[in-house]
Amino acid sequence: MREATSAGVADLIQEARAVYRDDPVAAEALEGYARRLAEPLRVAVAGMVKAGKSTLLNAIIGEEIAPTDTGECTRIVTWYRYGHSPRITLYPLEGEPRTLPLKRVDGRLVFVLGQEHAEDVERLVVEWPSESLREVTLIDTPGIASLSEDVSARSVRFLTPEDSPSQADAVIYLMRHMHASDLRFLESFRDTEAGRSGTVNAVAVLSRADEIGAGRIDSLLSAGDIAERYRRDHSLRKLALGVVPVAGLLAQSARSMRQADYESLALLAGMERADREKLLLSADRFLRSAVPERLGADARASLLERFGLFGIRLGVVLIRAGFTDPTPLAHELARRSGLDPLLAMVARQFHARADALKARTALVGVETLLRTSPREGSGHLAAALERLQVNAHEFRELRLLATLRTAGSTLSHDLAVEAERLLGGAGTAAYLRLALEPEAPPEEIIAKARECLRRWRLVSENPMTDRSGQDVCRVVMRSCEGVLADCAALQLNH
Repeated sequence: MREATSAGVADLIQEARAVYRDDPVAAEALEGYARRLAEPLRVAVAGMVKAGKSTLLNAIIGEEIAPTDTGECTRIVTWYRYGHSPRITLYPLEGEPRTLPLKRVDGRLVFVLGQEHAEDVERLVVEWPSESLREVTLIDTPGIASLSEDVSARSVRFLTPEDSPSQADAVIYLMRHMHASDLRFLESFRDTEAGRSGTVNAVAVLSRADEIGAGRIDSLLSAGDIAERYRRDHSLRKLALGVVPVAGLLAQSARSMRQADYESLALLAGMERADREKLLLSADRFLRSAVPERLGADARASLLERFGLFGIRLGVVLIRAGFTDPTPLAHELARRSGLDPLLAMVARQFHARADALKARTALVGVETLLRTSPREGSGHLAAALERLQVNAHEFRELRLLATLRTAGSTLSHDLAVEAERLLGGAGTAAYLRLALEPEAPPEEIIAKARECLRRWRLVSENPMTDRSGQDVCRVVMRSCEGVLADCAALQLNH
């Protein structure tokens, strides 16, 4: 995001704080918006009950710190953010926050609520020294469409509040299949006050993807075909930036692999193929079997719980293929789980636009405040806010991306696809906008950007291009000019 835009949003908030300094509620809200500009991007992990939210969150963080059972804690909105030392803070609906004890059971973090019940807790905040949390705050939410209306309501209120910005800047939404309730939630998230300002800021995950192929080695391929079909579905396309299949359990366990896990997989890899295939026909057979002798009942149960049959089968195949060291094996299992493509998409779509997404949330908050609590002397705030929304190219890109994905355009299909890419629909890096290789040199980037700029200028000047198409052309041309300006600045610095 351009520094001038970011500074302009910060200045607007400071001016609003001066105007509303005698209103404690407004002042607190504005202080919160100011903090959000300086904090990491907030990304919520949402989905229906048992979609695998906490498991995926653990995989992203790389440690098992989010509870994955069905206990009280999974009914509480829980924030995971970077901290120099581990700490868990409970914020009750009434009363002062308190620090919870740090407790691990079998290597997993356990939240000890004490006398508190989930319905009395506003949120839990877990601070953890994980590099994965330096650039993003992850928020684990209770299940949507839960049998408990109170549990579902917590997530809906948190992510799609009425007449105010969402607490999350973006969302990773998990679904096992595409249900009507999934689409309803994503529509609600898009239609919050922040969403109406124009963007699509959700990524969909086809979770528990290994179950689609009944745990076969090629399960992720089958899941990939389904994800691609969902990706092209008009109902979902306008609500999510993409659909990624992920075997969450495998991703979590691969990212937190233990030496004992590797040794158990190695024992299985050393068996005769026919015997091993019989052993891995079903979970029951695997647990009841007495072979190999050195793999005890507890080790079997642990391996199955952590990796599932799909992960065990894949791990054995990889060991026999030459991954005979725990670290390379863990990396390859994580890659094949689908986690890497998801992390790449989140980086391209969310992290790269973090400042714009946070600034947009702050502007929506100020706009809502001016509309719901107008007061004398705030006219200049409304004028400054409108200038920022209209003139900041980052916001124009977000609005146009949302328009292209929902209402479409009068341009041809090929031009619309190219426009979406040049606007940053596949990521904001220059090589992604221009469909080049990641290692493309500046000279190639400049030449391609100039070529695109010339082509879109011709489209704009074509008498057959209507006013709506010309509006698209103007924003796309400005994006191309931005790439050229960034390249020129980079060359000057070097």
